[in-house]
Amino acid sequence: MTSAAARAVTLVRALRARIDDDHTAADLYTEDVRAWTPAVSTSSLSELMSEFDRRDDAFSDILLETSPLEAGGDYACVEWSVTMVHTGPLPVADGKVVDPTGMRVTLYGITVAEFRGDRICSLRQYWDELSMFDQLGLLPDGLPR
Repeated sequence: MTSAAARAVTLVRALRARIDDDHTAADLYTEDVRAWTPAVSTSSLSELMSEFDRRDDAFSDILLETSPLEAGGDYACVEWSVTMVHTGPLPVADGKVVDPTGMRVTLYGITVAEFRGDRICSLRQYWDELSMFDQLGLLPDGLPR
Protein backbone atom coordinates (compact mmCIF):
# COMPACT_ATOMS: atom_id res chain seq x y z
CA MET A 1 0.00 0.00 0.00
CA THR A 2 1.22 3.49 -0.81
CA SER A 3 1.19 6.31 1.72
CA ALA A 4 -1.65 8.83 1.93
CA ALA A 5 0.71 11.56 0.70
CA ALA A 6 1.78 9.48 -2.32
CA ARG A 7 -1.85 8.72 -3.21
CA ALA A 8 -2.68 12.45 -3.04
CA VAL A 9 0.27 13.27 -5.33
CA THR A 10 -0.91 10.62 -7.81
CA LEU A 11 -4.46 11.97 -7.80
CA VAL A 12 -3.30 15.55 -8.34
CA ARG A 13 -1.10 14.31 -11.21
CA ALA A 14 -4.14 12.59 -12.74
CA LEU A 15 -6.23 15.77 -12.48
CA ARG A 16 -3.48 17.90 -14.03
CA ALA A 17 -3.00 15.37 -16.83
CA ARG A 18 -6.69 15.67 -17.70
CA ILE A 19 -6.41 19.47 -17.92
CA ASP A 20 -3.15 19.27 -19.92
CA ASP A 21 -4.43 16.46 -22.22
CA ASP A 22 -1.46 14.32 -21.10
CA HIS A 23 -2.04 10.72 -22.19
CA THR A 24 1.09 9.46 -20.45
CA ALA A 25 -0.96 9.54 -17.24
CA ALA A 26 -2.81 6.37 -18.27
CA ASP A 27 -0.23 4.51 -16.17
CA LEU A 28 -1.85 6.03 -13.05
CA TYR A 29 -4.95 3.83 -13.47
CA THR A 30 -5.71 0.12 -13.31
CA GLU A 31 -7.06 -1.54 -16.49
CA ASP A 32 -10.47 -1.99 -14.81
CA VAL A 33 -10.73 1.55 -13.42
CA ARG A 34 -14.29 2.75 -12.86
CA ALA A 35 -15.04 6.46 -13.10
CA TRP A 36 -18.12 8.60 -12.49
CA THR A 37 -18.67 12.32 -12.94
CA PRO A 38 -21.86 14.34 -13.46
CA ALA A 39 -21.31 13.93 -17.22
CA VAL A 40 -19.52 10.57 -17.65
CA SER A 41 -19.52 7.00 -16.38
CA THR A 42 -16.86 4.49 -17.45
CA SER A 43 -15.85 0.97 -16.41
CA SER A 44 -12.40 0.49 -17.97
CA LEU A 45 -9.19 2.32 -18.72
CA SER A 46 -9.92 2.33 -22.46
CA GLU A 47 -13.36 3.91 -21.87
CA LEU A 48 -11.84 6.51 -19.55
CA MET A 49 -9.12 7.42 -22.06
CA SER A 50 -11.77 7.63 -24.83
CA GLU A 51 -13.73 10.10 -22.71
CA PHE A 52 -10.56 12.14 -22.20
CA ASP A 53 -10.15 12.21 -26.01
CA ARG A 54 -13.66 13.67 -26.40
CA ARG A 55 -12.52 16.88 -24.80
CA ASP A 56 -14.32 19.90 -26.18
CA ASP A 57 -12.67 23.18 -27.07
CA ALA A 58 -15.23 25.48 -25.44
CA PHE A 59 -12.75 26.70 -22.82
CA SER A 60 -9.11 27.78 -22.82
CA ASP A 61 -6.64 29.38 -20.40
CA ILE A 62 -7.51 26.63 -17.92
CA LEU A 63 -6.01 26.96 -14.46
CA LEU A 64 -6.31 24.11 -11.96
CA GLU A 65 -5.79 24.67 -8.25
CA THR A 66 -5.81 21.68 -5.89
CA SER A 67 -5.96 21.07 -2.17
CA PRO A 68 -5.47 17.45 -1.06
CA LEU A 69 -7.64 16.44 1.90
CA GLU A 70 -7.01 13.80 4.56
CA ALA A 71 -8.30 10.37 3.53
CA GLY A 72 -7.79 6.98 5.08
CA GLY A 73 -7.30 3.45 3.84
CA ASP A 74 -6.85 3.10 0.10
CA TYR A 75 -8.39 6.49 -0.72
CA ALA A 76 -7.24 9.95 -1.76
CA CYS A 77 -9.39 13.05 -1.93
CA VAL A 78 -8.65 16.38 -3.59
CA GLU A 79 -10.72 19.54 -3.51
CA TRP A 80 -10.13 21.63 -6.64
CA SER A 81 -11.10 24.69 -8.60
CA VAL A 82 -10.82 25.19 -12.34
CA THR A 83 -10.80 28.71 -13.75
CA MET A 84 -11.19 28.99 -17.53
CA VAL A 85 -12.23 31.33 -20.33
CA HIS A 86 -15.18 30.54 -22.60
CA THR A 87 -13.51 30.87 -26.02
CA GLY A 88 -15.21 28.23 -28.17
CA PRO A 89 -18.70 26.93 -29.00
CA LEU A 90 -20.36 25.29 -25.97
CA PRO A 91 -22.85 22.51 -26.79
CA VAL A 92 -25.85 22.48 -24.42
CA ALA A 93 -29.19 20.65 -24.32
CA ASP A 94 -31.34 19.97 -27.37
CA GLY A 95 -28.44 20.40 -29.81
CA LYS A 96 -28.11 24.10 -29.08
CA VAL A 97 -24.70 25.77 -29.01
CA VAL A 98 -23.67 28.82 -27.00
CA ASP A 99 -21.27 31.06 -28.89
CA PRO A 100 -18.05 32.08 -27.10
CA THR A 101 -18.57 34.84 -24.55
CA GLY A 102 -14.96 35.50 -23.54
CA MET A 103 -16.10 35.25 -19.91
CA ARG A 104 -13.89 33.73 -17.22
CA VAL A 105 -15.72 31.15 -15.09
CA THR A 106 -14.71 29.09 -12.08
CA LEU A 107 -15.91 25.63 -11.12
CA TYR A 108 -15.36 24.13 -7.70
CA GLY A 109 -15.34 20.40 -7.11
CA ILE A 110 -13.94 17.40 -5.37
CA THR A 111 -12.46 14.14 -6.61
CA VAL A 112 -12.32 10.94 -4.58
CA ALA A 113 -10.10 8.10 -5.77
CA GLU A 114 -9.73 4.55 -4.52
CA PHE A 115 -6.37 2.89 -5.02
CA ARG A 116 -5.24 -0.66 -5.63
CA GLY A 117 -1.55 -0.57 -4.82
CA ASP A 118 -0.19 2.63 -6.35
CA ARG A 119 -2.83 2.94 -9.10
CA ILE A 120 -6.30 4.46 -9.17
CA CYS A 121 -8.99 1.77 -9.50
CA SER A 122 -12.05 3.95 -8.88
CA LEU A 123 -12.68 7.65 -9.38
CA ARG A 124 -15.66 9.84 -8.44
CA GLN A 125 -15.79 13.52 -9.24
CA TYR A 126 -18.41 16.01 -8.11
CA TRP A 127 -19.08 19.59 -9.17
CA ASP A 128 -22.01 21.92 -9.78
CA GLU A 129 -22.45 22.30 -13.54
CA LEU A 130 -25.24 24.86 -13.07
CA SER A 131 -22.77 27.28 -11.50
CA MET A 132 -20.95 27.47 -14.86
CA PHE A 133 -24.21 28.19 -16.69
CA ASP A 134 -25.09 30.78 -14.06
CA GLN A 135 -21.72 32.54 -14.48
CA LEU A 136 -22.25 32.58 -18.25
CA GLY A 137 -25.73 34.11 -17.79
CA LEU A 138 -27.49 31.09 -19.29
CA LEU A 139 -29.92 30.24 -16.48
CA PRO A 140 -33.52 31.35 -16.97
CA ASP A 141 -34.93 33.98 -14.62
CA GLY A 142 -36.57 32.50 -11.54
CA LEU A 143 -34.28 29.46 -11.35
CA PRO A 144 -32.79 29.24 -7.84
CA ARG A 145 -29.11 30.08 -7.80
